[in-house]
Amino acid sequence: MKYQDYYQILGVPREASSADIKKSYRKLARQYHPDVSKDAAAEEKFKEVNEAYDVLKDAEKRQAYDRFGTDWKHGHEFNPGGYASAGFPSGDFSDFFESIFSGGFQQGSPFRQAPQKGADHHLKLDITLEEAYRGGSKTIQFSQIPASGNQLASAKMKKLKISIPRGVTSGQKIRLARQGQPAANGGEAGDLYLEMNILPHRYFRLDNQDVNLRLPVTPWEAARGATLKVPTLDGNVELKIKAGVQSGQKMRLKGKGMPGSKKGDQFVEILIHTPPADSAKAEKFYSDMQKQFDFNPRSF
Repeated sequence: MKYQDYYQILGVPREASSADIKKSYRKLARQYHPDVSKDAAAEEKFKEVNEAYDVLKDAEKRQAYDRFGTDWKHGHEFNPGGYASAGFPSGDFSDFFESIFSGGFQQGSPFRQAPQKGADHHLKLDITLEEAYRGGSKTIQFSQIPASGNQLASAKMKKLKISIPRGVTSGQKIRLARQGQPAANGGEAGDLYLEMNILPHRYFRLDNQDVNLRLPVTPWEAARGATLKVPTLDGNVELKIKAGVQSGQKMRLKGKGMPGSKKGDQFVEILIHTPPADSAKAEKFYSDMQKQFDFNPRSF
């Protein structure tokens, strides 16, 4: 009888622990399983792995093998078998499929692959700043390849009503379970991941949870002070401008920023806009002002 080195077959040293032997067996059993491997010699290699493990996992058999080598079988019965249930080392049939092919085969038919889950779908969704602030429902439409997986097949347009969380931020992803690519053979569809992209706004600029607004004021409003209507994402509010305010000064509207775990604020930057001297009357007005005021802002 040809001597077979079971330790070499399993790729472990002779002093290997039971845990190491079991770990190596599981790896090799998966590698050479005829339903997994494309190698023509996989079935024979699979039988050798099972035979080696059946001996080395059993303390009594392993001791006899270590002592007698090829003649270790004296007084023992052994059936290496194939890769059906009788061919697995005793007590490891169910353990093999639970641990090695976890979810990979259907119960009751161990060599039939379960349907694969469909691919996840990733989309970038443009939303307005108002939509991000208020949240709410939105209907989107996107193309989807049929479940057959044939990339040459005509893509179908899919409509989906989604819910946008209040206070969502740019780059934030929303997962919609089983709304991704359909799976072939009746498998579960993949997931749809929507990455939020807040579009630039005409008036407001986001800074994390804070909102910034540049507020144009006239020279007389800045000089004398005024109460002005100021837009926010939650509607207009009245803002009192103190007399003598300068361009570039900022005022804070507390809690008027984006919602979240900590609600942001709105910062209003004052910008003094001067009327043009585009007529003789306006030219005279500025000339009289220059004579009336002894003022030089360039004190440096």
